[in-house]
Amino acid sequence: MAEMRETGHGGVFTDGQHLFTVNGNPGRRVYGEELVRSGGVEFRAWDPRRSKLAAAILNGLEEFPLRETSRVLYLGAASGTTASHVADIAKDGQIFCVEVAPRPFRDLVALCERRRNMHPILADAGIPASYAPVVQSADVVYQDIAQRDQVEIFVKNLEALPPTTGKALLVVKARSIDVGANPAKIFAKVEARLVELGCTVEQRVDLAPHEKDHEAVLVAAP
Repeated sequence: MAEMRETGHGGVFTDGQHLFTVNGNPGRRVYGEELVRSGGVEFRAWDPRRSKLAAAILNGLEEFPLRETSRVLYLGAASGTTASHVADIAKDGQIFCVEVAPRPFRDLVALCERRRNMHPILADAGIPASYAPVVQSADVVYQDIAQRDQVEIFVKNLEALPPTTGKALLVVKARSIDVGANPAKIFAKVEARLVELGCTVEQRVDLAPHEKDHEAVLVAAP
């Protein structure tokens, strides 16, 4: 296979066509992804059709301040597909994975048992006070939840656990906010609402064709 090279996002690699992270649990897959070896290192393919963060990076996300030692508040972790890649990148950090649905949470718990830097939290992301004492602090906040009030939930978490880097990424699901409205108008309203709530919108990234009617919004926290 082609030699791996860094993408400019720390801990994210490419063979010139696909994205990869270094497998933090060698020999184990999380969602059936391809495992490849290059230079004596095992990499996991990062599928942009299964991960909105991968889609955002492929589509030109300029900055997401994940580091090897980052503490990440991950809201809407589901069964841990993207969170596992975040854990690969922040290999010496801590990923606090908040999920409210019991079924994917069971899979998330099983995954976290194999990953020393991933911590499952069964909680409603709309009530950050319920898990703030456990998380204590976060360097980065990432949110991917399908709720109508996703913007308000996002800002509420930024206020409860202000990211030390000042950066956070919101995945906007237009159809979850208003299934009948034009997604472009929804995205514009989300930007206006974020500004109204004190955030600075630094970049908006359309996730098509990997995800339809989705946008990633990089913000500087209030």
